[in-house]
Amino acid sequence: MTITTNLKNLTLAVSLMAGASYLAAAELQSGDVINAGNLDQRLSDTFDGDSIDSLLTDLQKRLIREEGLVITLKAPEPITLGDDYLAATEQYASSATFNPDTRMMEGWKAGMPFPEVDENTPHAAEKLIWNHHVAQPTKNFQDYPEFAYLFVDDDRGLERTQEWVLRRYYMKGRLGEEQTVEGDGDVLWKQLLYATYPADIRGLGLFTVRYDSPKLDDSWAYIKSVRRTRRLSGGTWMDPIGGTDQLNDDIEIFNAHPTWYPEYKLLGKRKILVVANSQSTAWNQDASGDAEFPIVDLDSEPYWNPTDQWEPREVWVIEAVAPPEHPYSKKVMYMDTQFPRFYMADVYDRKGEFWKWMNYNLKTIETEDGDRGIVSNAGFTIDYQRRHATIFVLADNAKLNTDGVDGDSISLRELEQAAAR
Repeated sequence: MTITTNLKNLTLAVSLMAGASYLAAAELQSGDVINAGNLDQRLSDTFDGDSIDSLLTDLQKRLIREEGLVITLKAPEPITLGDDYLAATEQYASSATFNPDTRMMEGWKAGMPFPEVDENTPHAAEKLIWNHHVAQPTKNFQDYPEFAYLFVDDDRGLERTQEWVLRRYYMKGRLGEEQTVEGDGDVLWKQLLYATYPADIRGLGLFTVRYDSPKLDDSWAYIKSVRRTRRLSGGTWMDPIGGTDQLNDDIEIFNAHPTWYPEYKLLGKRKILVVANSQSTAWNQDASGDAEFPIVDLDSEPYWNPTDQWEPREVWVIEAVAPPEHPYSKKVMYMDTQFPRFYMADVYDRKGEFWKWMNYNLKTIETEDGDRGIVSNAGFTIDYQRRHATIFVLADNAKLNTDGVDGDSISLRELEQAAAR
């Protein structure tokens, strides 16, 4: 009698546990939310066929548990790259090679030089970094006439904002044109980055020339106190941008020449939750107060978390080992396997301790010539040691491949003229 009763009780207990396990492992839907209150419960749930546990990096889990990060799920959406970008990749990829002795790419003309990289490809990590360096899916001219930097403190919230202009013009790898090179072939791109607001920093900025070689950038800064430009040393690529939490090296997460980092490691390929098709308005210029920047959760501590929709994307995980003079020891970066853009990076200090998290919210827009390109709707650089964040938010007037612009338009003279306005 006792044995029979015990067997019944054991059977009932096993059935209840199986039922509880079945109920606990649910398939989540678009719009469902993952936060600190439900994370542990939802790790065993699935979304689009993959477990939430596998779709979150260890750092994302930590930020959800400890830092108020909330992730709203979104159904995965295909990303269609530009026609000229794809055509150039198909036409020219076979001519590009990687020289392991010099760590340089050779023979590249336009498009992705190494579109067929897999985990068994020799020097896979460096080839992926080269894809990122020369084949951004923004076409020939990245024109951001208005973007804002938000400076956020985890105690006081939004401290102040600045308004800036970014213009980057590619001299090589040009798409949709008869010639893929403009000029003598020495310069990869030219870039202007300058402030327009508030008045005390208006005109502060940089004109940068990036060479298609390991040669350090040529950079000039406008100095308001003397009302003139000054040439900077080549080490500015590791310097902070105008008092922000970003280094020049952190623009779009990685902004260095591939050879300036001594080593790259391919840590693997996986699916993670990222903002690949941003759904939020980054900067509502018709609003005021915290409502002006709806892509940032300025109402809830620590006041710097993104508010957008996250979808599963397959990414490469690449570790970039920084040179000894760099403030960082390494960046662990997450690049889409379909195109060379980074969504996130975990950044570590010289002691190997976690320092910063970078998260970029991407979206596809129509270029001015009717093609397609990918821009960053917002970019979050959060310094967890300093408890401070700098957040990049893009206005709706961003343009790609604006007509009537050439390499001479992006110049030191334009920086000086902008400062005089």
